[in-house]
Amino acid sequence: MKKIKILIPVYNDWKSVFKLIDEINNLSLDPKFQISVIIVNDASNHDRLNDEKTLENIHSVKILNMKMNQGHTRGIATGLKYIYEKEDFDYVIPMDGDGEDRPEEITEFLNQIENSNGRPIVGERIKRSEDLFFKSCYQIHKLITLTFTGKSIKYGNFTCLPKTTVEKMVNEKATWNSFSGSLKKIENDLFPIPSIRGTRYHGPSQMNFSSLLKHSLSIISVFRGTVLFRSALFIILYILLIKSNASIITSIPLLLLLVMIYSISNLALRENIEEFKNSLKNIVDITKIK
Repeated sequence: MKKIKILIPVYNDWKSVFKLIDEINNLSLDPKFQISVIIVNDASNHDRLNDEKTLENIHSVKILNMKMNQGHTRGIATGLKYIYEKEDFDYVIPMDGDGEDRPEEITEFLNQIENSNGRPIVGERIKRSEDLFFKSCYQIHKLITLTFTGKSIKYGNFTCLPKTTVEKMVNEKATWNSFSGSLKKIENDLFPIPSIRGTRYHGPSQMNFSSLLKHSLSIISVFRGTVLFRSALFIILYILLIKSNASIITSIPLLLLLVMIYSISNLALRENIEEFKNSLKNIVDITKIK
């Protein structure tokens, strides 16, 4: 039997998380998979249900209650570290708890484990549910990431990670800053499957232009060595191109590039391996609801 841990970070959205757990429980999964759920409660200040749940197809549900809020990415990183050090498992599936990562796609992740030959399985987005403006910004984000890092990253947190990959991620400081960037840094050979971005169970999407920009720059900051090299080449070539037509207008791309370099340099400071190593100290207690 393969032991699968589903890792779900949550902050003040318990209604969605418990709906997600019910939907996971209702999936028709091969009995050779033992499904357990680990919820990282990122210091929520809203009330939640504390009643034990009747879940016939889920082996256990634990809530790791954090002392202080540390953000979505670090919540996942803490969960990965906890699972690696404290749990018996074969694979971890990190996913959002709001319905945007569709629970029915868990079945396809599990079906592809044998075909993946030990490689991490990633859900590559083939369709998104946001408006046209956000979709356009997302495509620009992917293009900029590819241009300056040489890496094509078409996936988010919704993945299926073998234990060997989890070990690498909990020893990689970039995991504390960017999940998808860290995964791409440590694993070149990924096994992609198509994934459709779902709609939130309750309320509007929390991903806006500002959060997308920070998400994009955080990924890019993981590969800052490559970014600096490519940026230097761009600056040299661009100056040679515009030297006879230099003006405030033609200098705008250079200014934007310098702003990007400054931003990723600041975001790179979030890669604090000591904080990551000590992240389990932020767990105040663990609640079992199944």
